[in-house]
Amino acid sequence: MVYPVYSRRSGGLSIGINLFPDRKVCSFNCPYCEVFPLETGIVFDLETMKTALRREILAALKRRLSIRDICFSGNGEPTLSPHFMDALRAARIARDELAWDKSGGGARLVLITNGTGLRNPEVFAFLRAEALADRGLHIWLKIDAATGSWYKAMGRTDFPQGELLSRIRAFAASGAPFTIQTMLCKLADPAAGPEGLPPPEESAAWVRLVTELADTARRADITPGKMGRGVQGVQIYGKARPAPEDPLAEAAPAAALDERARLLRASLEGAGIAVPVEVYP
Repeated sequence: MVYPVYSRRSGGLSIGINLFPDRKVCSFNCPYCEVFPLETGIVFDLETMKTALRREILAALKRRLSIRDICFSGNGEPTLSPHFMDALRAARIARDELAWDKSGGGARLVLITNGTGLRNPEVFAFLRAEALADRGLHIWLKIDAATGSWYKAMGRTDFPQGELLSRIRAFAASGAPFTIQTMLCKLADPAAGPEGLPPPEESAAWVRLVTELADTARRADITPGKMGRGVQGVQIYGKARPAPEDPLAEAAPAAALDERARLLRASLEGAGIAVPVEVYP
């Protein structure tokens, strides 16, 4: 339910919160997913989570460890949990009390999401408000694919891609800050290009989509006096952990990730958009 882990993208200690300790609950079925089949008798309980989170924070502080973030991820899509909003509010209270210092630094609150929760107007409004708040939520929004064929291969979901992209575009236009995260891996799938990598048309479409979202967010018109921060960055990351369906998905060469980053940086620069692009092989 609550667990410490080293996160390469956070660059240190992350305290994870898993809203689905009993089983995997997700709107996607990604072939690279590291969650192995499970079924337990553990039921999520908000009060238990609060106690466990405070315990993990205090244990890290006692060992003089720097907590990089408190992250909602776990066995599926966090926004699908009926406890998500209450759990996030509770995590923010614990963070503010125990893991935020007077100088203005401390652990970030992070949500790793595939974006399908944005179809729910209540979740959409909640995420926007939390992201725009002081010491607000850092949203890492998954966009693994731009073309329909690669979306089908990577997400293996019935959720319509057009509807998902529409909600993501609306979120960008709302001025809410978020980070785009993209898994780049090799697939044993007919949609794949040479050596199992995304085909050139997918790479080109993804670069156009991310550039569009960054530009939309930059120009967002939100509440007067409060600046929207739009797309905060892009994380291109590779498969680094074993998955139940290996070798259906395999790690892509580091050069492939670097090339995707190069293409995006060139596109963003050409559009006059200053957004950092980071690579995690």
